[in-house]
Amino acid sequence: MEVQEGAQQPHLVLAHKLFLLSHPDVDDIEKVRLRDEVVDAVKIHDMASLFESLSASSVLGIDAAVLDSMRTRIEDEIKKLDDKIADAEENLGESEVREAHLAKSLFFIRIGDKEKALEQLKITEGKTVAVGQKMDLVFHTLQLGFFYMDFNLISKSIDKAKKLFEEGGDWERKNRLKVYEGLYCMSTRNFKKAANLFLDSISTFTTYELFSYDTFVFYTVLTSIISLDRVSLKQKVVDAPEILTVIGKIPHLSEFLNSLYDCQYKSFFSAFSGITEQIKLDRYLQPHFRYYMREVRTVVYSQFLESYKSVTMEAMATAFGVSVDFIDLELSRFIAAGKLHCKIDKVAGVLETNRPDAKNALYQATIKQGDFLLNRIQKLSRVIDL
Repeated sequence: MEVQEGAQQPHLVLAHKLFLLSHPDVDDIEKVRLRDEVVDAVKIHDMASLFESLSASSVLGIDAAVLDSMRTRIEDEIKKLDDKIADAEENLGESEVREAHLAKSLFFIRIGDKEKALEQLKITEGKTVAVGQKMDLVFHTLQLGFFYMDFNLISKSIDKAKKLFEEGGDWERKNRLKVYEGLYCMSTRNFKKAANLFLDSISTFTTYELFSYDTFVFYTVLTSIISLDRVSLKQKVVDAPEILTVIGKIPHLSEFLNSLYDCQYKSFFSAFSGITEQIKLDRYLQPHFRYYMREVRTVVYSQFLESYKSVTMEAMATAFGVSVDFIDLELSRFIAAGKLHCKIDKVAGVLETNRPDAKNALYQATIKQGDFLLNRIQKLSRVIDL
């Protein structure tokens, strides 16, 4: 299944539609449209196993005739591909044999047969000599992993790609791998590493098979906000020309980023509510929705409190455009969790910051580690005496 340059991989488009189809916040009318599009895509690509599983889970209606016709076409196509492989092995060269095996691998990917696709990709790899072509096979495996959200497969494939690059490889494929790894890190809640990988790839982005450049910028900004310090955020994101060219096309994102940096907290909360709706409807970010909400609020509250030794709760509530009770409830949770370094004087209605002393924290850590080491030595000495 060939994908045109600049177009998202059809299976990943389908995966997103399946995600929206099961999402409680999507309207019923929209779900009817999505269901029709999913049925069309499944039928076009003869995805018999997926059609069967969706029918079993009542997402799609059961249609035995359609399923039988799919299976017949699959069997016929497999026979043609096997004949092509046999002919190449008997009459043609090694490159033609590899291409025939690759065609069979791509067919299994197209019909959504994960196990057979992985098995055939392994056979194709055995027929492949060039490092670049082996890397392309890894990218096919990674796309399969993202379709099924199989993080174990994705992790192993990324490690395999890195080992291949030790043998050689071009910069274009190395840059593509950074985006794949960044998406994996973001999907597994390693936002700091994801942000660094995305920022490294922002001027060399070519992985349109995963998502559009607008979506890539969306992910870059979201991961950077909770990962970078204020100076780095200004240099790498706020003033980045690559981001500035498209950020205005993405709803609420420009206001979300700039209002945070400019300390316009009312505008920030307004944009934040719009951004959260987009996060909810993203299949990679949605599992981390609550975590991301907490991390962003920690960043913005910390930034506000950093400017003050003490500040009234009323002043903070006014700055954020919320009630004093809301701020009281919010901050008490973050303080209890150790996310904010301040204390609430409820009687005076004042917040007092108590920023941790770096030297004191280092001293305490040294004492703690020293005690741990002494305990280990004492236990070891008792064993040796015995």
